[in-house]
Amino acid sequence: MKIRNVSLTTLAALLIMPAAWAQAASGASASAAGKVAIISLQQAILSTAEGKQAAQELRTEFAPRQTALANLGKQIQDLQQHAQAGATTLSDDEKNRLTRQINDLERRYQRDQQGLSDDGNEAEQDAVNTIGQKMMKVVETYAKQNGFGVVIDDSAQNSPVIYRADQIDITEQIVKLYDQTYPVKAAPAAAHPAPSKPSQ
Repeated sequence: MKIRNVSLTTLAALLIMPAAWAQAASGASASAAGKVAIISLQQAILSTAEGKQAAQELRTEFAPRQTALANLGKQIQDLQQHAQAGATTLSDDEKNRLTRQINDLERRYQRDQQGLSDDGNEAEQDAVNTIGQKMMKVVETYAKQNGFGVVIDDSAQNSPVIYRADQIDITEQIVKLYDQTYPVKAAPAAAHPAPSKPSQ
């Protein structure tokens, strides 16, 4: 089995927005009066303070499992190398024992790898959905206040946007408005121990 390093996908890999979001973001049909704006919801979600905080929390949460999986992969590689090096010197019983051990560890690696991927994807999607639902309210408020009849997400799959002028991109404004509307609580600072006094 080929062992590869496994890391959680970034939030961006899961930012396939549901169709309902794209419809909500439009706020009005294309025939409605008003200006047209463009937003990259993927970029907007990742750029919010809440999105950055969520990404960091996920990295911290899943880091121990990633490390354990990497260690298991290294253990399998070491056993494989040992079996290859002893191909002509090890007894048949020892070769069979190594083969069974490697097979068992490979099955365990595949299970752990799949579990980590599934759990990571689910946690990331939950974070994206939570931020995205709140962002729709921010987009709607901003569009109404600034006279936009249509807001199009050009990061959505099959986006109809083939040209965009920077002047109508409201991504940065939405990120700022989101952070003002939903400020994140700063993580508590780690306590620093008092410096020890030099021994007399």
